[in-house]
Amino acid sequence: MPQQRTHVVVIGGGYAGTLAVNRLRRRPDLEITLVNPRPDFVERIRLHQLAAGTGTATTGYHSLLGNGIRLLVDTATRIDTGTRTIHTAAGAVLTYDYLVYAVGSTAAPGSAVPGAAEFACSVAELEEAQRLRAALARVAADAPVTVVGAGLTGLEIAAELAERGRTVRLIGGGVLGPTLSAPGRRAAAARLRRLNVEVFDTALVVEVRRNAVVLGDGTVLPSAVTIWTVGFGVPDLARASGLTTDALGRLCTDETLTSVDDDRVIAAGDAAAPTGQPLRMSCQAAIPLGAQAADTVLSRLAGDIAAPIDQGFAGSAVALGRRGALIQVARRDDTPVNAFLSGRVAAAVKETICKATLWQIRREAGKPGAALWLKGGPKAGTSAPTVPR
Repeated sequence: MPQQRTHVVVIGGGYAGTLAVNRLRRRPDLEITLVNPRPDFVERIRLHQLAAGTGTATTGYHSLLGNGIRLLVDTATRIDTGTRTIHTAAGAVLTYDYLVYAVGSTAAPGSAVPGAAEFACSVAELEEAQRLRAALARVAADAPVTVVGAGLTGLEIAAELAERGRTVRLIGGGVLGPTLSAPGRRAAAARLRRLNVEVFDTALVVEVRRNAVVLGDGTVLPSAVTIWTVGFGVPDLARASGLTTDALGRLCTDETLTSVDDDRVIAAGDAAAPTGQPLRMSCQAAIPLGAQAADTVLSRLAGDIAAPIDQGFAGSAVALGRRGALIQVARRDDTPVNAFLSGRVAAAVKETICKATLWQIRREAGKPGAALWLKGGPKAGTSAPTVPR
């Protein structure tokens, strides 16, 4: 009777999960299943383009996954570590020997601000970006659009829409581009001025109405479409399954990305909180974390000691329309320095970086173990910044 193959299930087909399943193919004797709610891969770093009508943000998994990987289009609703099973929305029950938890992130709930959940749009998920695109199509081209949040996502969607001729207002809530250096913030502000974006960098939104936003000083600003970009959250799957999470809901792990509750559960990407110090939510972190998670599984199967996380950053790449961008250089611990690149050259670099993410995943599909990433940076447990992408 043939011996049953070891089954590794990866929940989440984003940057981390897709890289992980491809890398797991370094052992040809594994059965590998990728569980994802959509049939296509979503390039989240391009969702602002999809919403603005300047590009697309999906790619077929057939071009990204290596041979032998099973794709299950479904949503995991509960993990039972006692029986090593995963329950799905469609009623399936999957058994696993090892589980890679790579569910990614989503928009932070805006329910603390009255009206935000009801009237504001988001650009954090494919379906939300599609709804935003439809909402923009329903209003006049010169109707006021308000972007709430001046982090990297807020900067990108504000610039993308303004470059298309939209009337855009950006509400910063404290500081423009908080993860940028002071010179980088000035460069971003200059680009927004050239695009005629009205910036309220220190104002706070205290209420969102159907056709307006209310600021902390009582000012009511008309807003045909309001876009909420304040922070990220994560799916509640780990917490709902009884696993230990941090306050945001990320799965708590040790420095090998192994769950503190179960050594058969490994985390990767935005939903991982290694030793209480998760890395910044970004595809820059997700791809190497996916590789690390796969390597941890492979080490356990081989009877070897899994290596601790040892990952660095290079900076941030921020699209400011199709004809402009900002490449913010950072130390390996993700602290920004004064060096940056801007303008059309930066836009070309940004586009190259976006294309390189899929190139890395495809390279791993063709040659498992080939993915490279920046090492020698902060280990889990250090004081690397944790501001969301």
